[in-house]
Parts: sequence; C-alpha cells; structure tokens
Amino acid sequence: MNLAAALREPRQVFYLTAFLSSFAFAVVFTVSMVFQVQTAGLSPLQLVLVGTALELSAFLFEIPTGVVADVYSRRISVIIGFFITGIAFLIQAVPLFPAILFGSALWGLGYTFTSGAHQAWITDEVGADQVGPVYLRAGQFGRAGGLIGIPISIALAGYGLAVPIAVGGLLFLLLAQYLIAFMGETGFEPVPAEERETWTDMRTTFQEGLALIRRRPTLLDFMLIGLFVGLYSEGYDRLWTAHLIDNFTFPDLFGLDPVAWFGVIRAVVAVLGIAGNELVRRRLKLEDMGRSVRMLQALYLLMIASLVTFAQTTTFSVALVFLIAFDVARGLTFPIQDTWTNQFIDSKVRATVLSMHSQVDALGQFTGGPFLGWVGNSAGVRTAMTAAAGILLPVLPLYRRTLQRARLRDAADGLA
Repeated sequence: MNLAAALREPRQVFYLTAFLSSFAFAVVFTVSMVFQVQTAGLSPLQLVLVGTALELSAFLFEIPTGVVADVYSRRISVIIGFFITGIAFLIQAVPLFPAILFGSALWGLGYTFTSGAHQAWITDEVGADQVGPVYLRAGQFGRAGGLIGIPISIALAGYGLAVPIAVGGLLFLLLAQYLIAFMGETGFEPVPAEERETWTDMRTTFQEGLALIRRRPTLLDFMLIGLFVGLYSEGYDRLWTAHLIDNFTFPDLFGLDPVAWFGVIRAVVAVLGIAGNELVRRRLKLEDMGRSVRMLQALYLLMIASLVTFAQTTTFSVALVFLIAFDVARGLTFPIQDTWTNQFIDSKVRATVLSMHSQVDALGQFTGGPFLGWVGNSAGVRTAMTAAAGILLPVLPLYRRTLQRARLRDAADGLA
C-alpha cells in the first residue's frame, strides 16, 4: 500500500484526524484561559458567559447538524465542522470580550457538525462490530497529539498568548483541507437527490431517532447519563484551574511558572491516558456489554472519589495526584461508552441519536455551569467542586440499571 492509499484508508484517516485535532486543541487550550484572564482581562462573569455561549450554541445546533449528517453526508459534515472551528479560534485570538464570545459561539456550531457525524462515519466504514478497538486506538492517537501540542503551545506563548490560539485555528483549517483530499465515504448511503425533501427528511430522521430511543430503554439511560455528565462538567472545566491557583502555592520546580505547571499536568494526563487506553484495548472485550458497563461504573466511581478529594485536600501533591486520576479516568470513559452505545443505534439515524446525546450534554452544561459558578461565588470553589462530584452520583445507578437490562435481555435470548 503506497502512502496516498494509506492516507485514504478509513482507520488511518480517523487516527490521523484524532491526532491532529487533539494536537491543535492542545495548542489552543494550554494557554487559552490564561489569555482570557491576563490579556483580554475578562471578568469571572464574562468567563462564564463565554462557556455559556459555547454550550448554548451546541444545544441549538446539535440536532439540525446531526440530521444533515444522516441525510446528506457525514464526510461533508465533519469537514464543515473543522473549517468553522478553525475560523472560530482565529476570532478568539482577538483580545476583546465580544470577539471571544462570538468565537466561542461559532466554535459551538463547528463542534456540532463533527460530533456524532465523525463517530457515525467511522462506524459505517469499518462496521459496528469492529469499531471498538478503533475508538480506543484513536483515543491513544489523540492523547499523543495533545501531549506533543502542550510544549509547542508553551513555546509559542513566548511570542504572545494570542499566538498559540491563532496557530491552533490555522491547524484546523489545514485539517479540513486534508480531509477534503483524503477522507472517503463508502459505508453511508445518503438520500438520493431526486427523493430528497430537505425539511421532510430532517423531520423524519429526527422522529426515527427519537422513536428508537423510546423503543430501547438503554438509549434513554444513555441520554440521562449524558445529562448528568453535562451538569457537572462545565463547572469542573471552568473551576479546576482557579481552584489550583487560588487555594494552593505552586512548588518551585525548575523555575516553572503556573502556565508551564499546567502544561506539565496536561502532559502527565496525556501519557497516562495513552497507557490506560492501551490497557483497556488489550484487556477489555468491548463487544461484551456487561464488562464494558462494569468498567464504566468503576471509572465514574473513581472520578467521583477523586473529585471530592481534589476539592477538599489542602496538600498540593495530593490535589495533583487526584486531579490526574480524575482526568485519566474521564478520558477512558468516552471510547468505551461510544462503543457500546453504537451497538443499539441503527445506521441511518446514528449521527442524529449521537447528536441528541450531545445536545443533552450541552443542556446540562449551560444549566449546571452557572449554578456551580454561583455556588463557587457564594460558598467557595471547594464547595462547588464537591457539588460537581455529587451531581455525578446518579450516573452509578443508571449504569447499574443498564447492566440489569442487559442481563434480562441475555436471559430472554437464552430462552428463545
């Protein structure tokens, strides 16, 4: 197989996209919060509004863009999404609140074009029964890309904190160009042009996706889990950095400033995430739903315990250990959940159902984030972080119910 053919092979395209997108995100996000506070001078309220704009945009556009992917093309949807994301980050590199706010909302739109569509594309290309290891391997490539992006972001920040954000935007534009040239689409059959009635097709596809969720209680549990994950995550993502800066003194390590410290933390999480993904890929049979759900239960239990400890400890080293444990466990949940969920979704509505899940997650984020921000202002960041862990607790019985349903289904199959 020559290089051009290898670059067009669906698995390789998926892996390279995971690597390059994570690399670009790391270049942007290693310094973005510092840029927004120090260079743009955003207030805490403005920081919250930036996150709210992102999640509200994702909430509003998730279903329409998911239906577009199911009616027209997953490939086109992914390319449009990365192109919009690149433009959004270029706008966010302008150190003005209106520009950052608009860029965040635009990124939310770009995200909705890729979420669901990208997973649906690779699932159709390789088959639902073969996609589990692909997700896990892509997670490793993503971690590696993020790991490489961290020091490059810190180095670019030496020329100004806006520079890594702008470079990240350009990288997403280049990624879109690569996908235009090399991303194929053979496993998906769009609605024929002569039979296409845009709004009717969108409405029908959405209704079929909704009906599928109603028929399959496991997918309803999937949506509820997404809601609780969304409710906690925006508050955590916005507050963990402030928690470290406000409540701890950073040890002197090779003269590292806080920006470099955060880079080190992200690098350690990336390395451990790669190792964790490899361990799961080798040891866990993803087609075994029972084992996958039990693994997810264990990971979320670890996340809850780690988040409480991170919130309440007064020792920097302990906080660091449990912050890293939380982020590694969190990263492992995504490929495992993507794999077993896809087993319950019909191909023609796959992107729509996954987009519904992302929309539920966005609903949780733009409602839970301001609430946890208010708790942080009223009772302190430690209390807000502990409350975030409490919000995650219902995920455990939801997974237990999913496991019970799987056992009942297996028992029924055995009697058939």
